[in-house]
Amino acid sequence: MAPALLAFIAAFLLISSVGLLVFYRQDTLDKLLNAVLNRSNDRLLRSISVEQPGARIEKLVEPFQKILPRSPQEVSALQKRLIRAGYREQAYVNIFYGAKVLVPLLLCLLATITRVYTIGPMFVYPVVLGLGFLLPDFCLDRLISRRKMELALGLPEALDLIVICIEAGLSLDKAVLRAAEELRLSQPDISDELNLVCLEQRAGRPRADAWKTLAERTDVETIRSLTVILIQADKFGSSVGKTLRAHSESLRVRRRQDAEEKAAQTTVKLVFPLVLCIFPSLFVVTLGPSMIVMFEGFAKFLN
Repeated sequence: MAPALLAFIAAFLLISSVGLLVFYRQDTLDKLLNAVLNRSNDRLLRSISVEQPGARIEKLVEPFQKILPRSPQEVSALQKRLIRAGYREQAYVNIFYGAKVLVPLLLCLLATITRVYTIGPMFVYPVVLGLGFLLPDFCLDRLISRRKMELALGLPEALDLIVICIEAGLSLDKAVLRAAEELRLSQPDISDELNLVCLEQRAGRPRADAWKTLAERTDVETIRSLTVILIQADKFGSSVGKTLRAHSESLRVRRRQDAEEKAAQTTVKLVFPLVLCIFPSLFVVTLGPSMIVMFEGFAKFLN
């Protein structure tokens, strides 16, 4: 009797638990979904509320950014340079003008602490102020040139991915978007620019205008030629995949030729280190002992 009662109780509990799972499954899923959504919303709100690094730096340089006069033409030209360097926020314009005031002051303070001004205050401080005023422009130019080089190096890889996506059946716009997603880690600069092209097209800008804006924004010769090729292929109805594949191969050939040209120039560039650094030491090693012997012989002869 006891085993039958235990079996009945176990079967009843099993059937009850299965019934509860069946009837309350949707309610449980709704609760879990609400919990996840609330967490994601909290995370999104937290990410929105967090200030960007540019805004924080802008607050630090805020007392200095309005010292230098600025015109709309200068601000527009500076914004183009900052965009080519990868800084699109308005805060970086104020940071740049603040840096052109802070850097000279910091260099003057450094010259005062290190007592370099003892060489000549009327010479050291003007030179330090001039160098500090030009240093932000020099750093920005270096950032622009480095980003241009990274864009030029990452373009063939992006074109290969776009060609593969087009041959797989995607349209050009979807292929560009997929290539931008795949290159997010390996080539972040080219991925960022391609994402901007896709966003501009989603906003309603024509494809040709979006690619022309990309060429003007980056100011890279290979991207300009790519823009012309895409516009011509879209205009005349030629195969975009074959055109991009041929352009990618030409870019690789051109990059190889540039590397060979730079390698050929090393022989000429090595002349100056050889003449200035190696030849004097060779002269000292080879002629030094003989000169010592000659001086000793002349000394004995004169005595």
